[in-house]
Amino acid sequence: MAVYQAWSGHGPHALIDAVHTLWPDPTAAEATDQALESVYAYPENLDRPWVQVNFVTSLDGAVSVGGRSSGLSGPGDQRVFHIHRDICDVILVGAATALIERYRGLKRNEVRAERRARLGLAELPPVAVVTAKASITPDSLLVSDTIVPPIILTCESAPPDRRKALADAGADVVVVGDEDVDLVAAMTELNRRGLRRVDCEGGPRLFGHMIVAELVDQLCLTLSPLLTACDAGRIVGGPTLTAPRGMKLHAVLRDGDFLMLTYRR
Repeated sequence: MAVYQAWSGHGPHALIDAVHTLWPDPTAAEATDQALESVYAYPENLDRPWVQVNFVTSLDGAVSVGGRSSGLSGPGDQRVFHIHRDICDVILVGAATALIERYRGLKRNEVRAERRARLGLAELPPVAVVTAKASITPDSLLVSDTIVPPIILTCESAPPDRRKALADAGADVVVVGDEDVDLVAAMTELNRRGLRRVDCEGGPRLFGHMIVAELVDQLCLTLSPLLTACDAGRIVGGPTLTAPRGMKLHAVLRDGDFLMLTYRR
């Protein structure tokens, strides 16, 4: 899922309805921000990291348009996207997605400050980047344009000079694994830091490895009303499961022609 800019109100999705709940309560009025917080709330009293994954896809399964996912989004999807970020302890993302989508550290704003203070959360969540080769550079906006230092989840085989440069630039460099990032060990490190509400924003390869490692607790999937007929990938990549994993429908919201689906393990 992309890092979205403010919606301009122009383009094919400009004329939309407000966000409404279709299930489990189709009689509910327009969803307020606090109602959406309840829909997407993490379980209470967590004793381990609980991972929510967010994606948007076209009707024909494309995960991006023109190489980025923002072309699939709409105002309601963006609204939910920012709520996800505001109620989490940490944002988890793969290095390729962070580079393509031009990630940077989160900034303060009035809505975010009120919401996070009310929920008893830290002022801002850090961004944790999964990168086996420590491919994020010290001059990346994730490192150079942030208030909270990023967490770099990398492995022993990553070049030592890259790891040192990132650490010297202020990043929290964490080695978890030898040749590849051990995602279970990465979750242990997040847990050690008290970061249990994990908002995973992709990309597809990271999502695939998270599924295989049995680390996905919830999937929030926005279905965009577009047919793209392009060769973009699907929301999951990487390893193949021996058997599909079952999920249970948790909520369905509608924003104009967009559907926002939530499934829990």
